[in-house]
Amino acid sequence: MAKRRRLTPANPSFMDPAPEVKSALPPVGATMRAPIADVAREASSTAAITEMAETLRSAREGGRMVVSVPLEDIALDYLVRDRVGVPEEEQAALVDSIARRGQQTPVELVDLGEGAAPRYGLISGWRRVMALTELQHRDSAAFGEVLGLLRRPAEASQAYLAMIEENEIRVGLSYFERARIALKAVEQGAFEDLSSALSGLYENASRAKRSKIKSFTLVVQHLDGALRFPRAIGERLGLQLAQALEADPELSARLRTQVAEGDPADFEAEQTLIRAELTPPKPAKAKAETPAPKPNAPVHLRKQGAHQVLLEGRGVDAAFLADLEAWLQKRQG
Repeated sequence: MAKRRRLTPANPSFMDPAPEVKSALPPVGATMRAPIADVAREASSTAAITEMAETLRSAREGGRMVVSVPLEDIALDYLVRDRVGVPEEEQAALVDSIARRGQQTPVELVDLGEGAAPRYGLISGWRRVMALTELQHRDSAAFGEVLGLLRRPAEASQAYLAMIEENEIRVGLSYFERARIALKAVEQGAFEDLSSALSGLYENASRAKRSKIKSFTLVVQHLDGALRFPRAIGERLGLQLAQALEADPELSARLRTQVAEGDPADFEAEQTLIRAELTPPKPAKAKAETPAPKPNAPVHLRKQGAHQVLLEGRGVDAAFLADLEAWLQKRQG
């Protein structure tokens, strides 16, 4: 019986891969991974990153993401402010609150674009920015930035509306402030005229309320900058003042002079000056006329004899007799 022969390849190198090929092969026992899986995984990761970046961009530009902005990059005069003044005690309380707890509510900003200086325009949150600016002087490292939401108002009118709505909700605007911002919005070109500004800015107000705001525009036009405490003017006094300004062209100048010279320390003193000009002077009382002297009552003299006369008539009274007696004494003396 012939022995079995072990078969061996004639050329052993035929079964042994070349070194460069061998180095590219996975180690023995390693799990093979199809290249398509790597491509799919990388594509999925890229898509997720792109989607997240788009989501963040959309949230930022849509005003749904709070951003931190340096105070010096904010234009405070982007809009004419609707507030004509803030009581010192209220602002001091806000400064104290932010100093202790930080800024709790973001302001509203609009991105003015690359290259703009400052980069962001302030829509609402003026008091918070002022408080942070004051605190920055104390500690620039801790209060050098403001938290804000980026808004994208399609038109300037929407920016004014956003500012008014925020202040109406938080504190409430006076009639003077409502009228003033309507006039300023027209001046800035946000609205074509006063009527459209009143309708656009105070769309939810009743017709009667818009009419009152319109009346207050006369007060703003004549006395803005002259009054020290215009926010304190109530509805009744303001409407009375508007009517008087329309009827009397010289009233505005008189009021400006009275306020400047009177230098009122508070709103009560200022309103006393206003009311004094609105109250018509009382007519001077006519002097009592001296009654015209009554004509002398008749006295008739009748001779009774050689040495006797008779005086008679309604004029013969005590005064007449006294005068007669004095005359006789004088004649005889």
